[in-house]
Amino acid sequence: MPSFLLQGRFFARFRDEDTVLVLQLASITERDVLMDLDPRAFFFTEHYRNYPAVLIRLATVPPSHFGAVVREAWDQVSDVRASRSRAGGGKADARHAGARATKRRIPRA
Repeated sequence: MPSFLLQGRFFARFRDEDTVLVLQLASITERDVLMDLDPRAFFFTEHYRNYPAVLIRLATVPPSHFGAVVREAWDQVSDVRASRSRAGGGKADARHAGARATKRRIPRA
């Protein structure tokens, strides 16, 4: 399965034959909020327990929630990279300075 990177940083990837999207979040707390909002659509597995990511069942998530969550995650992932660059970052920032965001159209359920 392909991974989608934003400025060289993990953003998302498909899982389970494109029926589930793994999405990078800002925090585990944010994942907990999403799971409280719609536990059928948003979940995690033991593998992601200590990682700020949420798994999204694409056939179950309402399109409005999906769009809002992906936009918010996009903003957060790009803001983290930009703030590190402004702060003088490290080797990782210099290495990925020329990386471009990779997007793939995600089909609606």
